[in-house]
Amino acid sequence: MKRVHVHISGRVQGVFFRAETQRAAMSFNLTGWVRNMQDGRVEAVFEGEEENVDKMLTWCHVGPPAARVENVTIKEEPYTGGFSDFSIKHL
Repeated sequence: MKRVHVHISGRVQGVFFRAETQRAAMSFNLTGWVRNMQDGRVEAVFEGEEENVDKMLTWCHVGPPAARVENVTIKEEPYTGGFSDFSIKHL
């Protein structure tokens, strides 16, 4: 099992990035959360099977059609299993 904490920059707010991230994460059977940040980035935590987390990270480098991803920073963290679903957090 794997857990990653990511920050995604570019044109990633106002383009349904959070909703599409949630949809993609759920399709990969991942748990965690996604939220917009005050500085214009999107932040997310993904937990699940390593292969599925890796697929989600590939998706994050592209995002939904209206997005323009410029950078994705990835920090691997210890897996906790502390989430029951994948949610959208609000500021």
